[in-house]
Amino acid sequence: MSLNDPLANAMSSILNSERIGTKECIIKPAVKFLKDILAVMQDHRYLGGMEEIQDGRGNLLRIHLLGKINQCGVIKPRYAVKKDNFEKFEKRYLPAKDFGLLLISTPKGLMTHHQAKELKTGGRLIAYVY
Repeated sequence: MSLNDPLANAMSSILNSERIGTKECIIKPAVKFLKDILAVMQDHRYLGGMEEIQDGRGNLLRIHLLGKINQCGVIKPRYAVKKDNFEKFEKRYLPAKDFGLLLISTPKGLMTHHQAKELKTGGRLIAYVY
């Protein structure tokens, strides 16, 4: 596990906790970008509640798991995607059409590939979850 990538650490920690069947997962450090990604996953009902715990050393996030994640991970390298090229990456990272999410960082903020298609904007691939 790379200690230099908090997002990859968080995704693998969530996936491991889901696989062993625990109801919550503790993630540190609680960086803003990670909170934004987890908020999108929470909006799409992959995660339950999320609370930040102050510990004076980068803080912790306690995430309540719902048991709905089959697979999640970061996408490295962070591929640039044009507004009409999402299909190639959907086929690569997601198991079926209209199943799962690609998380994309765009000039309009962090969003799913469905939202990026609607807004007709491109960006960089960050992570996937299904």
